[in-house]
Amino acid sequence: MQVKAPDREAVEPLVRTERRHRRWWHSRTLQGLGYATPTAVFVAVFFVLPLLLVGQMSLHDWPLLAGDRGGNTPENYTDVTDSTLFWPAVRFTLLYTGIVTVVLLGLALLLALLVQESRPGTGFFRTVYFLPGALGLASASLLFWGMYSPTTGPLSRPLEKLGLADGPVSFLGTPNSALLSTVFLVVWKFAGFYMLILLVGLQRIPHELYEAARMDGASRGQIFRSITLPLLRPSLALSLLLCVTGSLLAFDQFFVLTKGGPDNSTVTVVQLIYREAFQRLDLGTAAALSIIVLAALLLLNAVQFRGLRHADES
Repeated sequence: MQVKAPDREAVEPLVRTERRHRRWWHSRTLQGLGYATPTAVFVAVFFVLPLLLVGQMSLHDWPLLAGDRGGNTPENYTDVTDSTLFWPAVRFTLLYTGIVTVVLLGLALLLALLVQESRPGTGFFRTVYFLPGALGLASASLLFWGMYSPTTGPLSRPLEKLGLADGPVSFLGTPNSALLSTVFLVVWKFAGFYMLILLVGLQRIPHELYEAARMDGASRGQIFRSITLPLLRPSLALSLLLCVTGSLLAFDQFFVLTKGGPDNSTVTVVQLIYREAFQRLDLGTAAALSIIVLAALLLLNAVQFRGLRHADES
């Protein structure tokens, strides 16, 4: 039995359609590569290559002004943990992170709840709360450094005149006051930013749930515990991730306000990296400490991302 060959005129439209589809797919692929290439180049130049260089430095004796002097493994890593400032810096960084996270997210949630409903003046207050976030952290730190000055700052003299202080107030003169003064700066600076994140989460909650709960006689506290907090969990998890990561990498505020003082009581881990690299001129030890911090952050972020994914699924 002889099979009849397909009609060429019937097959030709299908062939043309297939060719057009291939050309369209090829153009879309090239377009996607065109969009992705600048980002890939940026990540490679400003993240991947520096990370590889830091990894190489962490394994070598690398003075800042002399260059690579050869392998120095594992001395760079053991020198980090043997430093008298390492564990105090770790403890202080964790203490600072805990205080900032609790106070900052608590205040941000309160502000988000206050401006959740659309009322006259709500837009004004949202803008006012967010305005400090538009200021750079270094600039805000310089502003507060001037405000905290016991001689020329605007805070010390009013406290003296009110009888709340016997003399010039040194806001940065003791370990506890330096820590709390820096926490106040960070909360003032970032509360509006986290308020916006939580406000977006609040606005995603259907109003019908609140109305149904009120009709059932639920109190405000019950509504907050049973509706607001569970449905706001993804936004809270994201805010927690950003806040913890940013606090663990704190540098600018302490570098400007305290320089690590008094008596090295406010030295953070990132400040310790800076000291090793640019004061002791030891890039190898600084790079080893950077790798340790990076590994700790990756582990912590993995745990937090797992919690964030769990919150999204629930």
